[in-house]
Amino acid sequence: MYFNLLSVFSMSTLTILFVLPLLIIFSYLFDAFAKKTKFPSVILLMATGIIIRILVSFTDYENFSFLENLIPVLGTLGLILIVLEGAIELEITVEKLPLILKGFFAAFIILIANIFALNLIFELALQLEPASAMLFSIPFAIISSAVAIPSASSLLQVEREFVVYESTFSDILGIMIFNYALRQLESNQALIGAEPLIALGLQIVGVIFISIVITYILFQLMRQINSKVKFFLILALLILVYAFGKLFHLPALVTIFIFGIFLSNVKSLLPKFLKRNLDLDASERDLNEFHTLTAESTFIVRTFFFLFFGFSIKIIDFLSITPLFYGLLIIIVMIFIRYLYFAITSLKLKPSPLAYMSPRGLISILLFIQLKDINFINLDQSIIDERVLLVVILTSMIVMLLGTIKKTQPIEEPIFNEEESISIEMDLDPNYSKQDDNENQ
Repeated sequence: MYFNLLSVFSMSTLTILFVLPLLIIFSYLFDAFAKKTKFPSVILLMATGIIIRILVSFTDYENFSFLENLIPVLGTLGLILIVLEGAIELEITVEKLPLILKGFFAAFIILIANIFALNLIFELALQLEPASAMLFSIPFAIISSAVAIPSASSLLQVEREFVVYESTFSDILGIMIFNYALRQLESNQALIGAEPLIALGLQIVGVIFISIVITYILFQLMRQINSKVKFFLILALLILVYAFGKLFHLPALVTIFIFGIFLSNVKSLLPKFLKRNLDLDASERDLNEFHTLTAESTFIVRTFFFLFFGFSIKIIDFLSITPLFYGLLIIIVMIFIRYLYFAITSLKLKPSPLAYMSPRGLISILLFIQLKDINFINLDQSIIDERVLLVVILTSMIVMLLGTIKKTQPIEEPIFNEEESISIEMDLDPNYSKQDDNENQ
């Protein structure tokens, strides 16, 4: 009996040792395929999870309750790492300030417009309760930086950076709005009012101040530790800070974002009297190593999150056409709002590739999972459920793929006007000159 149990355990261990490396290898190949074809690797990861679920179903094993706890944990870790990695890649300079502001206002205005439009549809057309309609609309409105940033690799460098700024701001603002709305609705208070909005503003200012202090402490800690194993310690402390923020319902993601921005812009953000006591060359080497670690950790967590999410999907649940109809309705509304924004801001009716860069993904899934724990929402009986969410995620990625693969936007017709594009190109390329620009023309 003992040897039989031992052999079964050994067989399971051996299977896992085969499966896990193969999944990571497949994920790497999916990323390489995505770079060549612009086809989102996330779709391939979810499809792989669905196929594995179908194969496992033939073994009559149906105990997958562990996914209910595993998926939110992986998603939260992925969220922290994705925001951190995106922030590290952002360069803050005076010349790039207009681009940063464009990304922020695009994220904020499109996010708010989507929330109000979807809230009206859910409340008036689908007859959802006002509180439920508001909380359902927010996850659908947030752009996934985990999908948008890698998918923007074929765009112009100016537009690629715009996607990084917009999607990162969309993640942070979306989560802050969701937590604010949830707190107000659970306490039966109005969403819009002078008192709650002032309290929210003071909370954000307080979190920013605390985040700056924590960031400086972590930066000094990173410099003082001489051990070879120090970057995972910094990541662990960041995750702990995020957990404390979630415990007290604070926008802890702001701390992650500020820490990443600070690391990548130490030379420009630190005052001169502090730079004198720092070895900036050593700090830059540490930053490169930390960035590599963050990128690889993000790759691993993102791989297993979308694999397990795909694994949790049951094909039999999609036999009804109703989720497809609701999902397409949501997508049409979101695409129209995004196209309208870029048409107005660029004064052009012809849509640019940026009009299609609004995929949904990890953030939407995480916030939808949180809806299960809300007392006044019954997700099992709601007409807006995980099936609708999956339709929106897949459709938004396909729209992004078709919109960006259709053509690469020529330099003569960027989303920004000519003067802004030349200014930003000069900042990005030190060898750029107006003489080169005249020769190109």
